[in-house]
Amino acid sequence: MKLNKNLELLSSTNKAGIILRPSSPELEEVFDNIKSIFEKNNIEVFLEDNSANMINQKGLSLDELCSKVDFLVSVGGDGTLLSVVRKSFNYNKPVLGINLGTLGFLTDISMDELENFLHDFKNDNYKIDNRMMIKGAINLNTFVAFNDIVISRKSISSMIKIDAKIDNKHFNSYYGDGVIISTPTGSTAYNLSVGGPIVYPLTEAFIITPIAPHSLTQRPLVMPADFEIEFTITDAQGAVVIVDGQDIYEVEENETIKIKISNQNAKMIHRCQRNYFEVLNEKLRWGN
Repeated sequence: MKLNKNLELLSSTNKAGIILRPSSPELEEVFDNIKSIFEKNNIEVFLEDNSANMINQKGLSLDELCSKVDFLVSVGGDGTLLSVVRKSFNYNKPVLGINLGTLGFLTDISMDELENFLHDFKNDNYKIDNRMMIKGAINLNTFVAFNDIVISRKSISSMIKIDAKIDNKHFNSYYGDGVIISTPTGSTAYNLSVGGPIVYPLTEAFIITPIAPHSLTQRPLVMPADFEIEFTITDAQGAVVIVDGQDIYEVEENETIKIKISNQNAKMIHRCQRNYFEVLNEKLRWGN
């Protein structure tokens, strides 16, 4: 982690692009409230077209939105923010998460806090976290992941065999339900639920965690992100590759999934007061 990563600020904070949680037409009143608060702080608001159609308003395509605004705003929860980061990744726009539920690992601004936060935001009292992204490739298909890439068995009745290489050298063979390749940001997602480690989100590292391995000697591995990792499916039934729980690819026997760090980070806007360890304490109820 480089200390100067948190010194980055936006050159302009005058135009915001809003993206709402999908399939939630009840958010029309919430959006109107958000728009009013932003405009009160001299920030012009633009709405993404899918969100606009959902609440019967006018909007812009994602391309138009990202070319027009200074930053994006995700309204919903961590899942909504995850989707916004991935869809807007090529535009390199920082994303602010407004959380409509309980405290999130990624979205930390509640509606009650929004007005005070925007006052600080307009006075450059905020921080931008640069979060590592994973770049993956299966044949000609390329993709990026913010949380994780999961290689999983196709059939619930059988286990999967996967050979793994680091920088072209064999290092492991996995036999079980699959493997999770996680970013530090995603370490508190699926990785955590199968016994993987929590890694500080501004670290640049891969976390490789086997899912229900046949051998008890298989353990999670944390490794520097400057390696390239390859996973080859050696099972006749093939496998499925799930990217951030949102995109699914089918992989056949002897096909390879290549994974490396992306040369571009995801940018997250947070309060200066945000403390990751307090979030962990509250979300995971440590000490209770």
